[in-house]
Amino acid sequence: MAPFYRASAMLLLFCILICSSKATAAGEAPTHLHFYFHENFSAGPNGTTVTVAAPRTNGSYFGASLSDGALLTTLNFVFTEGPYNGSSLALFGRGLLGTVMERPIVGGTGAFRMARGYTLSKMLASPDPNSQLILEYDAYIWH
Repeated sequence: MAPFYRASAMLLLFCILICSSKATAAGEAPTHLHFYFHENFSAGPNGTTVTVAAPRTNGSYFGASLSDGALLTTLNFVFTEGPYNGSSLALFGRGLLGTVMERPIVGGTGAFRMARGYTLSKMLASPDPNSQLILEYDAYIWH
């Protein structure tokens, strides 16, 4: 019986090594991007928010928690210049302003087709917090 267990353990170790080397075997390249995201709450020419439908009450919020004020975040980062011009990253996840927010990267296009990974972001001081939000992002992407 001992040789059977030894062979099973060796087979299990081999399977673990094969599975853990998937990223390098598939030729995926890790990429780290560092950038700043500016959200302008205005309807002017540089506005980044828009009202899609007027609320029937005093306002609508998409909460992701009953206890801590977290919001559901869906973002598409579209690159318009540089080596990733024409590519995009898709994020979907929970965020809580005032903390370091971690959100998963769930896909992308162009150079980031079938991307996976995560972002870490934090809010920075804004010149006018009532009309502008500035976030610092670090994106860790496998593609």
